[in-house]
Amino acid sequence: MTRKSPRRWRPDPEPLRWPIAWLLAPLLAWWAIALLVTLTIPSLHTGERSWWPWCCVAGLVLGGLGYVYVRRGRGNASGV
Repeated sequence: MTRKSPRRWRPDPEPLRWPIAWLLAPLLAWWAIALLVTLTIPSLHTGERSWWPWCCVAGLVLGGLGYVYVRRGRGNASGV
């Protein structure tokens, strides 16, 4: 039986210091573009792919809620 050597302690990495809202806004735009594309092209929202527009809607709704939460700026969701 072999013994494992003890792990060496490393300091935690510094958190990223840039506004998270800058990431969320373009991602919301991509969800909106994806929704427009899936609604414009009939083969992307008919048959077995009828759930694709709803996936885009869910992405917009959840991303919007996340954006509002981050923009409020309380606690760990201060947007920085």
